[in-house]
Amino acid sequence: QVQLVESGGGLVQAGGSLRLSCAASGRSFSGYSMGWFRQAPGKEREFVATVSWSGGSTRYADSVKGRFTISRDNGKNTVYLQMNSLKPEDTAVYYCATRAVRYIGSTMQETDYDYWGQGTQVTVSS
Repeated sequence: QVQLVESGGGLVQAGGSLRLSCAASGRSFSGYSMGWFRQAPGKEREFVATVSWSGGSTRYADSVKGRFTISRDNGKNTVYLQMNSLKPEDTAVYYCATRAVRYIGSTMQETDYDYWGQGTQVTVSS
């Protein structure tokens, strides 16, 4: 059974940085695209970033482009989200997700992801 465990969230001042990690287990990590999503209080969950199964392609939401970087380490079965220049509007629970089918393209669509972590809280104070 696929398990995803996020970590690295916390409280940070505006302008600061955090790095989120998502450790995967239960199957091979390489070959599966990964994504990060977030959900702010009272809002729907939204796409943040995705990385292809090879790591060679990334895509970002316009709201985080230039500030966030997604990466993966297949040797450690982990995907990362480096978040810089954080803003109060980045406050949310952040989730990582992965797909069930190997060697298919990354996607920004929440419904295309089959496995989800429990989330990690990120709070940015002004």
